[in-house]
Amino acid sequence: MKKELTYFNIEDHYGGNQNWFIDPMMKLGGCAAVTACDLCIYLNIMRGNEHLYPFDINSLRKADYIKFAKIMKPYLRPRMSGINTLQLYIDGFGKYLYDVKDEGIKMTPFSGENSVSCGEEVVINQINKEIPIPFLLLKHKNTKLEDFVWHWFLIVGYEEKENDLFVKIATYGNYTWMSFNDLWNTGYEEKGGMIIIDLEDKK
Repeated sequence: MKKELTYFNIEDHYGGNQNWFIDPMMKLGGCAAVTACDLCIYLNIMRGNEHLYPFDINSLRKADYIKFAKIMKPYLRPRMSGINTLQLYIDGFGKYLYDVKDEGIKMTPFSGENSVSCGEEVVINQINKEIPIPFLLLKHKNTKLEDFVWHWFLIVGYEEKENDLFVKIATYGNYTWMSFNDLWNTGYEEKGGMIIIDLEDKK
């Protein structure tokens, strides 16, 4: 089975891209803020949560996205060690949601210390609910994943194959597919993980 979320383009890019930022700290370490911005835009489009994105949702522009990232920066600000725990992300993004008076989005951490099979269940469950998954990858022994090390991105799709689950990753204004098993088994004790987003039904 294969399922991909209906994602959005900003001009000719697949979601946001931290390389657009002039602010050197955001360009280097703004990935957590980017995932939060993308998540807000996605939920605005798919669920009509207009309070989440303060610009024109019908005309997504790079210039507006950069302004939005500046708004998000204080909540998920770059720092020396990065947003290197799931709880830091939940606390920061949670403050943004509180300030925009959102009461329908709940977040639960899912540690990378859990088994790969449990992680696969989370991916399938969340994507089947049409919800992107913020993912934190810290260190990884596979050098082919160096662009994703110490990085936040979104999982926006999956494909079940015979011996593995492949996931669709949105980051840097593009997407790529990779083995979830390879992604999850980092080879290091220090783990990242995923944020499980729960959306309360609108009344």
